Amino acid sequence: MKTVNAFAALAAATSVYAAPSSTEQLLPRASTLPAITVKGNAFFSGSSRFYIRGVDYQPGGSSQLVDPLADSTTCTRDIAEFTKLGLNTVRVYTVDNTANHDACMAALAAAGMYLVLDVNTPLYSLNRATPAPSYNSVYLQNIFATIDAFANYTNTLAFFSGNEVINDDSTTSAAPYVKAVTRDMRQYIGSRGYRQIPVGYSAADVDSNRLEMAEYMNCGTDDERSDFFAFNDYSWCDPSSFQISGWDQKVKNFTGYGIPIFLSEYGCNTNTRKFEEVAALYNTEMTGVYSGGLVYEYSEEGSKYGLVTINSDGTITEGADFAALKTALAGTADPTGDGGYNSTGGASGCPLHSANWNVTGDSLPAIPSAAAAMMKTGAGKGFGLTGLGSQNAGGASTGTATAGSGSVTATSTSKKSAAVGRQSPFDATPVLVAGVAIAFSFLGACLL
Repeated sequence: MKTVNAFAALAAATSVYAAPSSTEQLLPRASTLPAITVKGNAFFSGSSRFYIRGVDYQPGGSSQLVDPLADSTTCTRDIAEFTKLGLNTVRVYTVDNTANHDACMAALAAAGMYLVLDVNTPLYSLNRATPAPSYNSVYLQNIFATIDAFANYTNTLAFFSGNEVINDDSTTSAAPYVKAVTRDMRQYIGSRGYRQIPVGYSAADVDSNRLEMAEYMNCGTDDERSDFFAFNDYSWCDPSSFQISGWDQKVKNFTGYGIPIFLSEYGCNTNTRKFEEVAALYNTEMTGVYSGGLVYEYSEEGSKYGLVTINSDGTITEGADFAALKTALAGTADPTGDGGYNSTGGASGCPLHSANWNVTGDSLPAIPSAAAAMMKTGAGKGFGLTGLGSQNAGGASTGTATAGSGSVTATSTSKKSAAVGRQSPFDATPVLVAGVAIAFSFLGACLL
């Protein structure tokens, strides 16, 4: 539903390239939450299966782009609402990679919540119509800078390399560029010495190429494969069922898939939303394949999907959908044990060219040379929510990658030196904000 590619026309024709400087890596910031890892086709917190129970969170929507994780007043207010719903994850579509996020990330961690983050912005993203020139070093520098801004938070669950770039059969030719960006992000994370943060793609639910896109993101050499696959699914419209919605067929088609799958958006609003699909999503009929999902969306932005309304004075009014989701989640526990996950995992076969899949061969574009150098030097400062845009900035890929070229061959020495004793300077603000979040959470619980 929400996609930065809808704003591709906003990207300027030229951009100033800011040469990256070496970045000093710091130890992971203090957090009460363990990092989430991937095992087979599932997420784990330590030895326990982890299911995403979350919402999509972008107050202001696409028309008023603001970073909700850079404003401690906003995020602590909303974390109290997330706690009422019983969430453990939020997805944010756009952030300012030049801002400080310590306070809000600490507050989320104190409330037991993780972040799934899209790294693109409307000005710095792939162009689905002409992907080749938009896959360039300026674009990659900006998304690498976003990784730098969030990699040291242990409650950063995962990064999305793109959202609905392919939205019909004619745009499947952009798939190699989506996959190349995913490869480059994974290589950057490894080369800079960060922990292994999962990277994947959020796909549109296109019947004719949904399975092909999933297979494509999980085929090829290990460096080319995603860590997970997600898609935006609005096919369950209450009143419905596991069979009527077609979810039973999707589970059947994805059975045996080797990496985690989850719903990056769900919650059809054609009829009154009761969120009956929650009971199916966290039932063992699905948990052998799926790892939960994110409801679209937290705040009302004019599309009638909002769970709450943010009033002009900054207060929150909970809607009927909020109450319905709260009831559905509270009434549905995670399965005991491992949920029947596929512990083996493994790669898929690459889909063949067809009328619905306009990709020939398995090769990917080579990373632009200036971006490849950032594996050692770091990305430097990002462009935030401003800048001149990247889609026609130059410095595009000029060749085809060889298999395995995205593997990590060396790790940043600055990270190693940080690990032996350098800590981030202590800032009391995140601790104070986290305390406020806990207080709000306690108050919310008392009011239930």
